Amino acid sequence: MKDVILRLKRVGGQVEGLVRMIEREEECDQIITQFQAAKAALDNTFSLVLHRNLKECMSNDDSKSVEKILKLISKQ
Repeated sequence: MKDVILRLKRVGGQVEGLVRMIEREEECDQIITQFQAAKAALDNTFSLVLHRNLKECMSNDDSKSVEKILKLISKQ
C-alpha cells in the first residue's frame, strides 16, 4: 500500500496547489486543468485500491466482502 499512500500524498499536493491558485486568482483554464489532473489522479488511485480489494476478496472466496464493496460502489 506504500504506492497508494504516495499517490494520495501527490493528490494532496495537487489540492494544495489548487488552493494557492484560487487564492492568487489565477486563470480559470489553468485552475480547471489542475482540478482535472487532481480528479484523474484520485480516480486512478481509487481504481487501484478497488481492484486490489476485489482481487483479494475473490482469491479468498469472500463473497460477503465482495458484496459489501459492490454496494459501496453503487452508492456513487
